[in-house]
Amino acid sequence: MKIYKGKIITCDPENNVFKYLIEENGIIKFVGDVLPEQYKGIELFDLGNRALLPAFSDTHIHFSSYALFASTLDVRAASNFQELGGIINDYSKRSNDKVLLGFGLSAHSLKEQRLITREELDELYSKRPLMIIKYDGHASIVNSKMLELLPKELASLRGFNPDSGHLTQESYFKGTDFITNKVSAIKLIRNILKGFDIVAEKGIGMIHAVEGVGFPRDLDVDLMRFISKGLRNPFQVRLFFQTMDIAKVQKRKLPRIGGCFANALDGSFGSVDAALLEPYSNDDNNRGVLYYPDDEVSKFTIAANRAGLQIQMHAIGDAAFEQAVKALDTALKDFPRTDHRHTIIHACLPTKPGLEKCAELGIGIAAQPKFLDWNLEPLHYFETILGERAYQQSPFRDMLDSGIHVSGGSDAPCTEPDPIAGIYAACNHFVPEQSVSIQEALKMFTS
Repeated sequence: MKIYKGKIITCDPENNVFKYLIEENGIIKFVGDVLPEQYKGIELFDLGNRALLPAFSDTHIHFSSYALFASTLDVRAASNFQELGGIINDYSKRSNDKVLLGFGLSAHSLKEQRLITREELDELYSKRPLMIIKYDGHASIVNSKMLELLPKELASLRGFNPDSGHLTQESYFKGTDFITNKVSAIKLIRNILKGFDIVAEKGIGMIHAVEGVGFPRDLDVDLMRFISKGLRNPFQVRLFFQTMDIAKVQKRKLPRIGGCFANALDGSFGSVDAALLEPYSNDDNNRGVLYYPDDEVSKFTIAANRAGLQIQMHAIGDAAFEQAVKALDTALKDFPRTDHRHTIIHACLPTKPGLEKCAELGIGIAAQPKFLDWNLEPLHYFETILGERAYQQSPFRDMLDSGIHVSGGSDAPCTEPDPIAGIYAACNHFVPEQSVSIQEALKMFTS
């Protein structure tokens, strides 16, 4: 038994802050301002200037991918091509992998202010096949050895550019699926276990893990199922299978479906293919990409909703957000449910009618506040591609005021799973009127 005395921040609906908390065998027995008589005389743990609050949650994290990249090749610290080459070569000396997989390349943090090409990457490293995934997780760059290794079918997919070595859209997802097949199960297990330790050190006690990125027989999904059940601590894993194949989810008796990859309705701002209602400000011919027609998304949501599943879908641009809202609206009209907890992930550029519909139907938003304070995708870049729409992103104040349940996450490995950084960003929106209070931001990452 432990009795804590000090500032006990509950994050409950009434925003109560109490003086005492009693914990026994992992159960909170009491919170309040007056210590019950039977507990008086027991040694107290005085918090002093610290505070006690619920464990944080990360409500959108590509956990097995994050765990893999956290222990492998991370190039986010590179400030130019030369430093990039140094990081790659240093890592290659420590790695025996036949295929090298890296993460975190951004044109915005490089002196060259552009992505490296295949030929330039060959000059830096050409000994083994190499793929570097962009910071936004929606594109990658490969060297020539990797290009030779990739399946020939990629040539017929949208976003395949062998000259530059850049893979976007469907070719990126298929290429990533192919490469993850090369990761051994033993290595994946070790990385996942290490990943739990890393996020726990940040105060995170629950994650919404989105899995299903092309491992053979959906190995990452099943490993996360089994490993999370075997944890000898209260850490909670809510698993979302990134698929539109409902039978796969039902076979595993999972209550949730969705995420990115197969459930991504559009691309990203980093690759300038998030789906927009109006063209990008720097390209009148580009409105981004909707990966699926409306009827296909509605068919999926209707079936998943009828099956009693909680649905999550990736939507960044306003056109994708509208598509997600419309599909969920159709599904709930077909088969009404009260506590469905369907959620739109990101919702970076939502529409006002769409937000009103989310509030009406109880559709939640899994947001990533750190996107607003991110050196790999800075505000001046959004101004270039979106113009004034850059300042319409992630309107947290409007979302909360309308009654929408907004939860916080990292989208790791895109940003680090660091709730404090997310809370700071939510409280310091670059549009001050859209900032939230500290208490509201705490709730985004707890309740």
